[in-house]
Amino acid sequence: MVLNAVLRRTLVALSAFVFTSASALYAQRLPQGVHPEHYSLVLTPDLKAATFTGEETIDVTLDQPATAITLNASEIKFSSVKISTGSGEQTASVSLDAAKEQATFTVANPIPAGKATLTIGYTGILNDKLRGFYLSKTKARNYAVTQFEPTDARRAYPSFDEPALKATYDIAMVIDAGDNAISNTQVVSDTPGPIAGKHTVKFATTPKMSTYLVAFLVGDFKCTSGKADGVPIRACSTPDKVGMTKFAVESAEYILSYYNKYFGIKYPMPKLDMIALPDFEAGAMENFGCITYRETDLLVDAKKGSIPAKKRVAIVVAHEMAHQWFGDMVTMQWWDNIWLNEGFASWMESKPVAKWKPEWSFPEDDADDMDKTLNLDAQATTRTIRAKAETPEEINEMFDGIAYGKAGAVLGMMENYLGEEVFRQGVHNYLAAHLYANATAEDFWNAQTATSHQPVDVMMKSFVTQPGVPLLIFSQAASGSVPVAQQRFFLSNPRQTSTAQQWSLPVCLKTDGQPSCHVLTPEENSITIPATTGSLFYANARAKGYYRTAYSSDQLRAVSAQAETALSAPERIGLLGDQWALVRSGNGSIGDYLNLMAAMKNDPSGSVMGSLTVKLAWIDSHLANEEDRKLLASSLQHEFGPVYAALGRPRRGDSYERQELRAQLMDILGMAKDPAVMAEARKIADESYASGSHRDDLDPMLTDKAVRIAAASGDAAFYEKVLAASKNPADPGSQHDALITLALFTDPALVTRTLDYVTSGAVRNQDSWIPISVMLLNVETREQTWTYIQNNWEKVHAQFTTNSGSRVVGAAGSFCSAEKHDEVATFFASHKVDAAERTLAKALDNINDCVQVRAAQQPALHQWLMSQAKQ
Repeated sequence: MVLNAVLRRTLVALSAFVFTSASALYAQRLPQGVHPEHYSLVLTPDLKAATFTGEETIDVTLDQPATAITLNASEIKFSSVKISTGSGEQTASVSLDAAKEQATFTVANPIPAGKATLTIGYTGILNDKLRGFYLSKTKARNYAVTQFEPTDARRAYPSFDEPALKATYDIAMVIDAGDNAISNTQVVSDTPGPIAGKHTVKFATTPKMSTYLVAFLVGDFKCTSGKADGVPIRACSTPDKVGMTKFAVESAEYILSYYNKYFGIKYPMPKLDMIALPDFEAGAMENFGCITYRETDLLVDAKKGSIPAKKRVAIVVAHEMAHQWFGDMVTMQWWDNIWLNEGFASWMESKPVAKWKPEWSFPEDDADDMDKTLNLDAQATTRTIRAKAETPEEINEMFDGIAYGKAGAVLGMMENYLGEEVFRQGVHNYLAAHLYANATAEDFWNAQTATSHQPVDVMMKSFVTQPGVPLLIFSQAASGSVPVAQQRFFLSNPRQTSTAQQWSLPVCLKTDGQPSCHVLTPEENSITIPATTGSLFYANARAKGYYRTAYSSDQLRAVSAQAETALSAPERIGLLGDQWALVRSGNGSIGDYLNLMAAMKNDPSGSVMGSLTVKLAWIDSHLANEEDRKLLASSLQHEFGPVYAALGRPRRGDSYERQELRAQLMDILGMAKDPAVMAEARKIADESYASGSHRDDLDPMLTDKAVRIAAASGDAAFYEKVLAASKNPADPGSQHDALITLALFTDPALVTRTLDYVTSGAVRNQDSWIPISVMLLNVETREQTWTYIQNNWEKVHAQFTTNSGSRVVGAAGSFCSAEKHDEVATFFASHKVDAAERTLAKALDNINDCVQVRAAQQPALHQWLMSQAKQ
């Protein structure tokens, strides 16, 4: 499963430990001793009544005789249950435990050890919660679709709903005559009946797979077809949007061939379907052979779509397709190792698309994601990559920035150290040893250790079982080595948590000679450096190391002076990130950092400029007071105005990097309220909405920025245009962008209109949390939004899905005062949000961190700004 793009790129996923008694936790697990082998499902959905009936048989094997079998079921009504063996058939009584989401079938006579068959009749609901078997709606009709990860297959069919309990499946759907159905495997028959006006679609038997990877979808889907390495590929959608599926097919064709070669194991399913769903909470879901997507993560105009929109589709397709090997073919044993799924897919996703579209700056994106993840993991409240999760709520909270970002980054670090081919062979060996089975973290790192003959097991265990971020502190080189000390790094540490933690990790150096890598252990306090080392010393070659660095003043001066010429764009992003993190932690000067940023104002990389923009925005919204904000705006106009002007107007044939650079510079000057840029932005925005769409614009990236800048000072007339676009479903990407743009208006009356709109039920609840969160993050709208949430909690809370409420809780961590810390804590203590306990702890950490850095750095910021004003 991939987190949706807004969550991944805009809001940092939040995570922390929650301690619960072991007995309570393990009570959620199924009893051992019953092993499912095969499911046969016949499902008959009624899309108008929002119900379905199910006929199911489960072939199981019992380790020992028993009079009861317990499996998972939720929101299921049983009509009959029979258990048969070679010696006969018994009717079972059914007892339900709603809290555990379990059903127990009990018979009078013991079921002997060995094979048995459960025959179950039941009914269920097509819910509106975006989980289990649920309704997805358009203005034209209803669709019946599924989302089972992590623990919601039990809402569609009684099952042994744990990832290690794999089985094969035969699935049949009895559906309305005009509808079609899509499932994990190909259709093997389509026959009329058995009910008048319906037909039965049967699918081929699946390979062994976990319950959460099953999928079945019903509607009037239309598809675009392709093929790669003999595998049929389709991208499907509602009929009105099928014209936007071509690019996804092109992406999948390239990616499938790439993965077949990379893994050395052919794609395991007979076909690959990708389906865009109107209502879908996650970004996408890796159902085996039947991947489902949020519309914005699969649909894009192949000719007119912007490069960022195409990048988003390509990266999500690559992520989900990687899961067909990591997660689907080889699955983690239990949810505590979900990183084996999500970390692998996050590490893998950029590899094929960077090869396919090298001009689209994917390595820079990886470096930027690493920087965000390091900041997430450097807070006082975090968790280990492998952490205990037993209840459905705890399991849901595992899908966070640690499972995706940190795990993926650590894998990338190991690959960088071992070399691509050695690491690839270790991946192949791991997969080959566990085909259609389950695996643990130890299985993976033992395979890499055996393949590479390097201490991968020691290094991986160091990161998987310990929380937090290493800080490597370097001193000036002497006698052919550079002294280094390590400790745990915190953005701030109000709890005075120990920093004495140690890691075994690969450290890759970039000097005047060739890059070289060394394994630093807790016992070592220096690293040998090449004899050819001159003035350059950068301790994170290729920006793949999962650690922060602190240099001596001479080392920092030298690397800063050579950054644009000697460091790659990802390395420059890493340098900026490390120095900013030191400022946040109180170990660096805000003045020195702003001097570094000013020195890099002419950087040619749009991605590097984007990294600068994020830091400047944080300074503006969290660190600066009102006087400082005005001084900062003046300084930014002075420094970046000429750079933007020198780029000139967009020209046909501009590279992606140049387009991105121009857009990021406009963003900086828009934040600074540069009069010329504000006027230009409004002009571009008006022209864009006058034409009905900016997809034909010469520079869509610049237009996107212009529209958002214009919204910040926009009037009611412009608001009406954006509101209309947010209601137009013809282009999901444009509709989604407009919804975010609504959240950027700052006029108090318009802010209230937006909040009323997104809590009215008119916005899909998969999206309603996004504007609320954006308005909490914006310093101009934060207070008004928070007051609205408190005063209108019932209708705000009514929009939350199982997971989206926690994202609003996380955005409440954007405040920066002790008073707001207590207010947020008190409010959510009495207004509970599902799956948000970890998120709340993290949000309160964010506020504490901000309070601490403001106290430490705001006077120095003011001093630096005053000195700039006098120049």
